[in-house]
This record gives sequence, structure tokens and C-alpha cells, in this order.
Amino acid sequence: MRKLFSKKFLSVLLASSMVVGSASALTGCGGSKKGDGVIKLDVYSQLANFSGAQTGWSADILRDKLGIELNIIPDGDSVFETRMESGNLGDLVVWGADNDKYPLAVKNNLLFNWEEDDLLDTEGEYIKKNMPDALKKNKELTKTITNGASDALYGFGANVALSSKDHESFFYTWDIRWDLYKQLGYPKVKNLDDYRKVLNDMQKICSKDDAGNKVYAVSLWPDWDDAMVMYVKAFATAYYGYDELALGLYDPKTGTYYDALQDDGPYLEILQWFNKLYQDGLIDPDSMSQTYDQMIEKVQNGGTLFSIFNYSGSLGYNTKEHTSAGKLMYSMKPEDASPIVYGMNTQGGDRIWSIGAKTEYPEKVMELINYLSTPEGRMTMEYGPQGYTWDYDDQKHPYLTDIGKKCMSDKNTTMGGGYKGSYHDGELQINNITWSADATNPDAAGETYNKESWPSYNAEAGSDIEQDWRDKTGCTTINEYMEKGKYTVSPGTSFSKDTQDDTLKTTWNQVTTCVKNESWNAIYAKSDKEFASIVAKMKKNAKKYGYDECVKWSREQASRRKALEDAITQ
Repeated sequence: MRKLFSKKFLSVLLASSMVVGSASALTGCGGSKKGDGVIKLDVYSQLANFSGAQTGWSADILRDKLGIELNIIPDGDSVFETRMESGNLGDLVVWGADNDKYPLAVKNNLLFNWEEDDLLDTEGEYIKKNMPDALKKNKELTKTITNGASDALYGFGANVALSSKDHESFFYTWDIRWDLYKQLGYPKVKNLDDYRKVLNDMQKICSKDDAGNKVYAVSLWPDWDDAMVMYVKAFATAYYGYDELALGLYDPKTGTYYDALQDDGPYLEILQWFNKLYQDGLIDPDSMSQTYDQMIEKVQNGGTLFSIFNYSGSLGYNTKEHTSAGKLMYSMKPEDASPIVYGMNTQGGDRIWSIGAKTEYPEKVMELINYLSTPEGRMTMEYGPQGYTWDYDDQKHPYLTDIGKKCMSDKNTTMGGGYKGSYHDGELQINNITWSADATNPDAAGETYNKESWPSYNAEAGSDIEQDWRDKTGCTTINEYMEKGKYTVSPGTSFSKDTQDDTLKTTWNQVTTCVKNESWNAIYAKSDKEFASIVAKMKKNAKKYGYDECVKWSREQASRRKALEDAITQ
């Protein structure tokens, strides 16, 4: 059995002869010890959108508190394959899903067993004490992957909750330019036809953004497309409450599964709705080719009128400059919409925190994950340095300081206080969380980690236009507003999709590439006739590539998910 002491001793010997340089995305050099005693850890994160050394306030905190620096290595073409072939995935390894590349890492012994050398007991005490269900889920996953040969513990999935009795905050918040909606006289919006009319009317009274560019109803981006076009399937989730599952959408209320190309199914219906917007001149023509960063810049400049997501709506647009000028993006949901909201889950999700088997410093990596799992670590990485951007009052109620409020309303705010750069510069680039934002914070007086639930945050409207929203809706918070209408709860279970064999993976890639490419072409169709022609072509080609086989596998996943949901709701 390998001992942690021997690892430390070996690393000291290696460090004396090692030239420490920046690790490339393909060949990260692994943990190394600098002359000042600070250890640099390579973080291979499939969720990262950033490459290089972590900077800013979070880097300062991790260096001072744990004696570490982080080198972020994002995923990309052949990055995983190259790192797997070398046998070294990195020190900290963060997975975007637990059913794709993660099983390969388990089968090839590329991950460190947290129970080896009592690692979890000595360096992960908070995790062991407070996340038993999430750890158990991972051991069961190992059993499944290895056909019962092992139940090794390799990590836990993100978004863990202390209780499964409630649901998370709403994610699909239907943000719209409320000031323009007010100018129109608060028209009744029952369905998608009404919503489309409002968007057309809004564009007529606000045709230019802050920079003088044309305003569109929405600006899309392809970066996050998976089996389908992300925004199309997500809009179906926001409207019908059907969750994305493999190559289609799943209704958690009934267990009904709708494959993507099903006649009169939700995906094609929403695809056609987006084409109607395009024909109306309401979709940014750059949508098919731009990046997320290019899209969010347009949102920040007032170039869009709505977003089903808060992050590409209110969180991007509602700066102090806009709200003080009487402008606001806030929730306005069509009456018929029943957006999904996810049940709290003590077992966590599928975005796994793990440790690379070849790390020189497993105890240091474990110490980092454990810190991020404590209330202090979770709050700090969400809101910045305690005592500077946020703190607790005498009754242990959390609150944002004045600088913290500025940072939350505009993340490009310069930090000051001895911290370099903006708040955004210091945000942790791993892009994964430990506890759910809506999990109870044990250090607080009954509040969660989500500032939206804090009485201190909701005491007063942030602007006159937000007060108008409160007066019109009769609600103080977005969650309160969403709770008043229809919504669909997706129960939290241990479900994760099966791993596909190589043959199915090849078929799947061909089919889903066809679906995504032709879906984008359909959005850009100049007429209903052209739209119908493109959809017919998509169906024909997808079937030729093996669509039916992919749907059969997808329906099998839906059946397993339904069984797990039935088990906890009966």
C-alpha cells in the first residue's frame, strides 16, 4: 500500500530537479512544489472555460489558507484521450458527467481511491461526516462500472443537499425586459403566441442597444449543444417542464418520453417557434456561430429582450447603470408555462469531484475539496472573501457588504482591499460546486447558500423599476413569483445514464451531429415551407445514421429513471 509520507518525500526529491513551468492543456506537469513552499496543482476540469493559472482573490485565499496554486486545464478536442494515454489526468479532476469518460478513468485505474491510506478520514473529515449519501452513490457507481469487482470511492457529485424534502431555486426564470413590458401596459401573456407578440412589440419600441446595435428578442450560442440544440431543448424544459434526457425530453410527472424528432413532439414544436422568431427578425443572426462570451456581451449591452435563463438574462443585464436608468430584466412567465425545478438531492449530481491517481499530493487535493465543501469554503467561493464582500451579523444571518453588492450586480467591479483585478477575475475557474446553492448553510441562522433567500438581500427593492415589478406581481422574490404559478418538480434520485459501447457511441455521434446541424438550419429557414423541408431532411438522414437505435437506448434510460423516481415518491 502506498503511503502519503512516501509520496511527500518523493515529491520533495522531484521538486529539487524539476523546472516548474506552466502546464499546457495537453501535458500538465502535475503537482509541483515551489521555492516558497506553495504547491501548484493541475486541475483538469471538463467544466472549465479557462486555461492557465487561477488568479485574483480566490487565488490569494487558496494560497494563504491551503498553500496551493491552481493551474486550470479545460477539456477540448482529444485532451482527455491524450491525458488518459499518459496515465496522468491531473491532480484534481472534475467531470462534466459520470457516464461518458469517467467510467474509462475508473476502469483504467486513473483515479485515487479516497479510502486508501485513510485519505478521507484524515483530510476529508467534513465531507465524510456530512455527505454520506453522496459518497455511497459514488461507491455504488464504481460497482456498476466494474461489474461488482470493486466499490472503491473516487469522489462525489456536485449539488449535494442536506435534505431531499424541498426543491432548488428556479433556474428557468423567464427573464424579460420588464421596463419595456411596463411601457406596453403589462399585456396578458397566456401562451407562446402571446409571448411572441410581446417580443415583436418590444422590439418596435426598443430597436437599438446601448452601443447602437440592433436589438433582438434573443441571442443564442452553440457552445453547449449536446445531443440537440441546447437552447431549443431548454426552452421546451422551461415551457413544458420536460427534462432533457439523452436524445429527447422526459416528463417527470408521467414518465412519458418524447424523442427529439417525434412528430408533434416538444423539440420540433419549439424548433418551429424559434424559426417563427427568426422570420420575424427577432433572433440574432450570429447565434449559430458565436461563443457564449460574445452572446453575454450583447446581453450586457441591452441587445436582447428575453432569456429563459437567469444567467443570460437578469444576472447579465441588471447592472447599477441599467437599473438606475429604470431598465430591468426580471421574471414574466407565460401563464401556461410549467418550468421544471429540480428536487434537492442528498446524493448529489453527476459532475464529479475526484483526484488523479498519479498526483504527488493526494492529501493536498483532498484538503482543497474538503475546504470547498465546508460552509466557509462554499460561501467564500460563491461571494468572495469573508469580512470584505460578505459576512454574518450578530445573529448569524449572512449579508453582502457594500462592495459585495457592487460585485454581485457587476462582476467586473474592481475588488480593491488588497485584491488584484475585478471580482470576475478571481472567480474560481473550476466551474463546479460542492453543496447546492439552495442547501441549508449550517453556519447561518436558517438561511441557504443562495443569497436570493436571505432576508438581508430581499429587504428592499434595489431600484424603482424593481419595486414596480414587486407591486405588479405582489411578490418580493423571483422564487416567490415562480411558486405562485405552474411548475414541475423533477425528483432527485441516484439516476445516471448508462455508458454507451463504442459502436453506439459512433452511431450516436453521427445522429446527434445531424440533429444539431439541421436544427440550426431549420431555425434559419426563410419560410415555413423551407422549415418543413429541412426537418424532413433531418429525419431522413438521422434515420439513415441509426436514429432508431439511439432512441431505443434513450427510452431505456427513461424507464430506469422513472423506476427510481417512483421508488422515492411512493
